[in-house]
Amino acid sequence: MRRYSAAIFIFAMGFVWAATSVAQASDIVGLAKTPSGQNYLVDSKGMTLYYFTKDKDKNGGSACNGNCLKAWPAFYAPTIQVSAPLVASDFGTITRDDGSLQSSYRGWPLYYWVHDTLPGDIKGEGVGKVWYVIDPANFPARN
Repeated sequence: MRRYSAAIFIFAMGFVWAATSVAQASDIVGLAKTPSGQNYLVDSKGMTLYYFTKDKDKNGGSACNGNCLKAWPAFYAPTIQVSAPLVASDFGTITRDDGSLQSSYRGWPLYYWVHDTLPGDIKGEGVGKVWYVIDPANFPARN
């Protein structure tokens, strides 16, 4: 009986360590390049982060809820680590209408696109003429 308990404990500790490692890695935001050479934000797995132009009318909140949020899941990391040329102070957190948290860049909430399945996918770029990747060099702060 003790052997099983020890094995379960070791397995559980391994799971906790793995979950902690993944959580820490997800806090890293970096840059990738489109085929045309434009920079854009990605998470630690290379998955593209987008902004929604309709968020500009939400006074610091998100206009994407319900089915929109199913297609465009919110990106959230408790703390964000970056490397140059990104600046950590450009990142923040908003509280969504449902009380959940979402990371933001220069005040704009960040999202994934469900049809981006591989690192480097940018299939959400231009969807509905309201969803776009973020090029930090050409991206203003949200008022």
